Amino acid sequence: MKKVIIEKVEQQVRELLQHDASGHDWYHIDRVRKLAMQIQCEEGGDAFIIEMAALLHDVPDEKLNESEAVGMAKLERIFDSVDIQDEAKEHILSIIKNMSYKGGNGGVVTTIEGKVVQDADRLDALGAIGIARTFAFGGKKGDLMYDPEIPIRDKMSVEEYRNGKSTSLNHFYEKLFKLQDTINTNAGRRIAKERHMFMEQFVHQFMKEWNGNE
Repeated sequence: MKKVIIEKVEQQVRELLQHDASGHDWYHIDRVRKLAMQIQCEEGGDAFIIEMAALLHDVPDEKLNESEAVGMAKLERIFDSVDIQDEAKEHILSIIKNMSYKGGNGGVVTTIEGKVVQDADRLDALGAIGIARTFAFGGKKGDLMYDPEIPIRDKMSVEEYRNGKSTSLNHFYEKLFKLQDTINTNAGRRIAKERHMFMEQFVHQFMKEWNGNE
């Protein structure tokens, strides 16, 4: 039964997000799912809850919907299409509602399942894929690649984080370089360390080329 639920949810999420160009497409979801299951093998947790939360985590995201209410309605329709116990549904919902970064203003995940899925999602914001997603999302928003006149923001409200003026390169300092310290699990921290170092090398090379220091 659980396998049937996963397959049905996967199909619906793929249809919803397959054309996204902001870095939150189906392939992001699938990478997060695979990373989460990899971490679960080391750290434990309910595999069904983890896989479901990984598959559904971006469906209600306000970045991808007209409003949070519209996104939540999509999520509820998916839940209504499968036979899932109320306890499992509430656990998955709690993970989804609390796992986002939101400029450092996100909620707190308290279960091992939530920690595993949050780690997997944050790991996909790091490394080579994280770099590519950052510039894809910045371009989608209309942000400049870089402008030294636009300062790096430190503490921000959710509104400032979502809609304030910034650049793709600033995003490394405003979020990405901070993520390594938020990883919950030992398995996640091991992966994050390598990806963090790769991003540091990229930004160093970017600034070297930007400033013409060859």
